[in-house]
Order: sequence, then C-alpha cells, then structure tokens
Amino acid sequence: MNLSDSMPLFTGVAASRPPSYLADHRKRLRTRFCEGGAEAVPDYELLELLLFRFIPRRDVKPVAHALMHAFGDLNGVLAAEPRQLTGIDGVGPSVATDLKIVEATAHRMARARVMNRPVLSGWQQLLDYCRTTMAHRHTEQVRVLYLDTKNALIADEAQGGGTVDHVPVYPREVLKRALELGAKALILVHNHPSGDPTPSSADIAMTRKIEEGAKALDIVLHDHLVIGRGREVSFRAEALI
Repeated sequence: MNLSDSMPLFTGVAASRPPSYLADHRKRLRTRFCEGGAEAVPDYELLELLLFRFIPRRDVKPVAHALMHAFGDLNGVLAAEPRQLTGIDGVGPSVATDLKIVEATAHRMARARVMNRPVLSGWQQLLDYCRTTMAHRHTEQVRVLYLDTKNALIADEAQGGGTVDHVPVYPREVLKRALELGAKALILVHNHPSGDPTPSSADIAMTRKIEEGAKALDIVLHDHLVIGRGREVSFRAEALI
C-alpha cells in the first residue's frame, strides 16, 4: 500500500498539519525558494516543494530522493509513466497524476512560446520546446510541425506511439495531413530514448521519402531534428537533407 494515498492515521487538529520538525523544514525550503527563486534550490528540493502540496503530512525528502534515483533528474521524474511512478514507495495514483499535471503544464507553456510564430526566427524557442516535450520520454515518438507560408507553426502533431527504439511513420499520412492543413513547410522531430541522437539508417530513409514526396507537392522540408538527452542532431546541419 502506498501511504501517500491512504487515509490519515490520526484525526482532528493533529492530522491537519505535519509534525513541527517537518513544518520547520518546509518553511525553510519555501523561504529559500521565495527569496532566491528556482536557482536557489537544486532539483530534488524543487521536487520536494511539489510533493509538499501532494503529500501534506509526510516527510517527502526520502520520496523525492527515491524518485530522483529511479529516473535520473527532475525531467525524468515528470516524464515517467504513471505505472513507473507508483512503483516508488510513497507515490500513489493521486501523486502520480499530480506529477503528470505538472508535466502537462510545462509542455503547454513551452508550446505557447512557439505556436503561430515564425519558427525559423525563433529557433531556440523551438529547440527548447522539443527538448521539454521529448528529451526524457521513455518511448520513441515522431512529431510533425506544420508551417504556413510565413513559416509560422500552425499545427504540432504526434505520429502515433512507439517502442523504446522504433515508431512507425507513414510518409503518405504526413503529407496528406499537410495538404489538409494547407501547410507549406514541415519540420520533423523525434526522440531517441537511449539518449544518443545519432540518426539511424531507418531515420535517414524515412526522412528522404518524406522529402521526396513533399517536393512533389511543393512543400518544403526544413529539417528533421533528433532529440537526445543533452543534445540534438539536425539533418540540415549534417547535410542529410
């Protein structure tokens, strides 16, 4: 049983607040964050601050450390699947859901910075968005960014689900959707869960099929980005397209 989702052991006033030593620790950590901002706390303490809200009457430091140990860093924790999260002692279904809500919020914020804006002049924001949404996924995913005549992003769509090292992509469907949206340019993005963004031979072959089909439809394939952990590879920069 995960204690974070169980009924409190005590009722009344004592159950409404954590023990004094926990309250003091939480107050000190909140004060440090309020005075110094996110830079004043390392990732595991930022995770603690989140868990304070999700698990109000338990020492969450061991839970935060266990999550960081299991998933590597804060991004890895937020990107973990709910079933993986609930495998950690102290993390029940409601806490896992709360963490996924935080992840979804971060993704929406990153996406808002690039939607309906020229992506070629805001390339760094685009890279930040791709890293935020894809670098720490545990399965492979391909996304297609559809652009209008001014190279503004008009749609960002995932191409189905994948495994740890493969995701099916159908060039005909990618290009059909481009015509439906009236897109004049594309950017392909996919992640490598291994962390190494080096394109595979299958990545290169799939990209060239889409590039050939796009040319026939007067659609430009600007780039294909492969997102790893810590770095990414651009097909354009590597002269692969």
